[in-house]
Amino acid sequence: MKSTKDVQSLDEIDRKILRLLREDAHLTTQEVADKVGLSQTPCWSRIKRLEESGVIAGYVALLSPEKIGRPLSVIVEVNLDMHDDEKIENFSRHLAQLPEVTDAYLTTGEYDYVIIAAVEDTEDYEGFLRKRLLKFPGIRHARSTFCLRRLKRDPSPSL
Repeated sequence: MKSTKDVQSLDEIDRKILRLLREDAHLTTQEVADKVGLSQTPCWSRIKRLEESGVIAGYVALLSPEKIGRPLSVIVEVNLDMHDDEKIENFSRHLAQLPEVTDAYLTTGEYDYVIIAAVEDTEDYEGFLRKRLLKFPGIRHARSTFCLRRLKRDPSPSL
């Protein structure tokens, strides 16, 4: 995990670059440079440094769940019957194999995991739950909450 010291090493130009690329990763280096007041080469160097240091973790295309036939988001809270390292790692690998799972968190509190799944409808969700998620041995309890409407979705934190 990055410390707050890593965050402090970002100057205002780095932050402007990150805000621009967070909004539109298609911008050319020249377009970014123009918007932050640098020439192309120093801007390119900053972007490369941000990538190499892991501040920019990658670039992705955000898919519309509605347009790809998975408009329904479901929050699934899961408890395992055992909490040893091997069980946790195996369950993490199991979740990584499930295409419906868009987010998965190992958590504290009442549930061990919070999972977000994108599915077509309630029938599709039932298949995901019964035939894929709950096939993992050692799940003690699962609770589902259906999302009525997405109010906000940010793939990365704001600066």
